[in-house]
Amino acid sequence: MKSLIAKQYLALDNRSMLEVSLSRFAGLPGLQGAVIALSEADAVAPALLAGFVDYPLHFVRGGATRADSVLAALTFLSTRLQCGHETWVAVHDAARPCVHPSDVRRLLRQVTAAAAGVAGGLLAVPVRDTLKRANDSGRVASTVPRTDVFHALTPQIFPLGGLISAMEQARLAGAPLTDEASAFEFVGMAPLLVDGRVDNIKVTHPEDLPLARLILQSQGVFIPEAESRDQGFDHPPGETAYV
Repeated sequence: MKSLIAKQYLALDNRSMLEVSLSRFAGLPGLQGAVIALSEADAVAPALLAGFVDYPLHFVRGGATRADSVLAALTFLSTRLQCGHETWVAVHDAARPCVHPSDVRRLLRQVTAAAAGVAGGLLAVPVRDTLKRANDSGRVASTVPRTDVFHALTPQIFPLGGLISAMEQARLAGAPLTDEASAFEFVGMAPLLVDGRVDNIKVTHPEDLPLARLILQSQGVFIPEAESRDQGFDHPPGETAYV
């Protein structure tokens, strides 16, 4: 992001990106709380979120990789909060503040309604652009067929016990995990792909920040406080416990 401030603490309106991302889950029936993985020296989030009242927050020390941080949060749920193996967990990126509550609702409904043997699911959007594979000299080597190719988004929703087991098996085997779905793929299971909105962007580059602001304005999030509760949740499918 070319910033001295960690991107999750950059301002979108009068709130940080982290605060906005957490607010997108406010009002989700059945939500018991969120576990936020932080670096060891990070004291910003607990202070910043001291006044957050939408649902309980817990903080854990993260790790060197995304998978390490997610596994630390899952272990906290299992051991410290003693959540059952069938508890649904939704893993979400703080850098995706534009996720729409309607997408989360649809993901929950489709995952919980899926046939037995479907190990959770994730939001995804079909790839629209032509994909090129480069060679070692930075030239086009080939065009990659985009049929049945998707951009993986978050949240990604799985049963707690199954996700811990899949991630631990992948880690022991040295398999790279770029998201939670890849852990289930490693153990031979097929998570469900659920259509998501294309405006669920991940803030990665400096130019993404003003784009995120525009998206949130178009979604009606940046409006007077009395009107700014952009919930969108109703009739949840089953029990969702933690983000």
